Amino acid sequence: GGYAEVIIAEARGIASIPDGLSSVDAAPLLCAGITTYNALRNAGLRGGDLVAVQGIGGLGHLGVQFARHMGFRTVAIGRGREKEKLAKDLGAHVYIDTAVDDAAAVLQRMGGARAILATATSGDAMGPLVSGLSARGKLIVVGVPQDPIQLNAFPLVFGGRSIYGSLTGTPIDAEDTLAFSVLENIRPMIETVPLEQAADAYARMMQGKARFRMVLVTKEGVARGASVNG
Repeated sequence: GGYAEVIIAEARGIASIPDGLSSVDAAPLLCAGITTYNALRNAGLRGGDLVAVQGIGGLGHLGVQFARHMGFRTVAIGRGREKEKLAKDLGAHVYIDTAVDDAAAVLQRMGGARAILATATSGDAMGPLVSGLSARGKLIVVGVPQDPIQLNAFPLVFGGRSIYGSLTGTPIDAEDTLAFSVLENIRPMIETVPLEQAADAYARMMQGKARFRMVLVTKEGVARGASVNG
């Protein structure tokens, strides 16, 4: 792939950016945003359901915001007490520190999660979360781990729990994501970098130093943006 100031695309494949949303903010919402928004809204959830978001990074920090503003009881799952304030600032009602607590056990004490949005790219961390689901709960994988996800079949079979993946959506889904973000004042946490420094931005992202999305901007300023994603 690559990056440019101007592209030619079919009209049916583009999305309109609403007033009140900059291109710089829209760029990550059209990638990480649509991924997490669509995964949650297509999960058959109801307001008040317990929903957990595993990982507070490029995907997770948006997932927490969407979950809260969709009316779910929102739990953020991370590692390290230093992430608790950020998680709650983003809208989480509860933060689970996996360095101290077993996330699945805590979720079960809360009644079990109707859905867990797995965003952190660790198969070892995802598999045990199935035990934190309620009956017929869903583990939705949106982060792509390099290692296999190992599962205990018992909680899947006894309780009708499920695991599946979700990736992106249509241009209409993209516009829905942007419209909801404007309505609920949901924004990505970004770092902007000149287009000429795209390689540096990519390296920073691959090193895990981005907080949480790198956005390339042109010399004209922030009127255009492209999100750098792994």
